[in-house]
Amino acid sequence: MENLKFCPKCGQEKLLWNNITKFSCSNCDFVLYHNTAAAVAVIIKHQDELFFTVRNQEPGKGKWDLPGGFTDPKETSEVTCSRELNEELGLNINPENFKYLGSQPNIYPYKNIDYNTLDLFYLYEVEKKFEIQLEESEISETIWIKASELDLDKIAFESQKRFLKNYITKN
Repeated sequence: MENLKFCPKCGQEKLLWNNITKFSCSNCDFVLYHNTAAAVAVIIKHQDELFFTVRNQEPGKGKWDLPGGFTDPKETSEVTCSRELNEELGLNINPENFKYLGSQPNIYPYKNIDYNTLDLFYLYEVEKKFEIQLEESEISETIWIKASELDLDKIAFESQKRFLKNYITKN
């Protein structure tokens, strides 16, 4: 956040960050709240295996990731799940088919800005493994891993590590 110094209203180098959620200008009345963004992650499960993508960009390039992404304005989290799985994997899934499991806070670093997110986790169970169309700008490959053999150190995001550790223990 230290890169953001100039007020977008008055142009002075007086923009202050409170290290939590608020930018304010000490020269004028400008205030900008940097609130938590909603994001989804979908656990796609086939019997005892979980589906992961391998990230093709930072943050976490080369690490495992659950399919998902940021919620757009005026979009439910279930619609986000459906849209993201379509964009990333070419899957067409009815939003009603996702089962909400829980949430975890996360920090998503992007271009020198840390975005606080609330990652909402959903389950989508499949009867058979599927063929997908990769969105290679985001994903380099996909893998199925037995839940009992999951190496949490290979997961890109701390929120997913925490959630999956608890999920595997309970299931």
